[in-house]
Amino acid sequence: MNETIIIVFLGLIAGGILLSLIRMLIGPTASDRAVAVDTITTTIVGMLVILAFVFDRYIYLDVALVYSLLAFVGLCAIARFMERGF
Repeated sequence: MNETIIIVFLGLIAGGILLSLIRMLIGPTASDRAVAVDTITTTIVGMLVILAFVFDRYIYLDVALVYSLLAFVGLCAIARFMERGF
């Protein structure tokens, strides 16, 4: 039963990433694309946390933390560029 729940969660996360990827590709504005990229990074962090639980490799939690911090800094840079330019 535990494996079924994990497969369902990973499937839902993959579906969320797919929908965000579609929004990123066809988004009418640059801000829609930036939000889609942020959503993708957030769902990938969730997937890394689930994989850390599944494989009992808690180093994935550290990777998820670093990835989320880098994604936040990158999104701040994108927001600043969209607001003012270089």
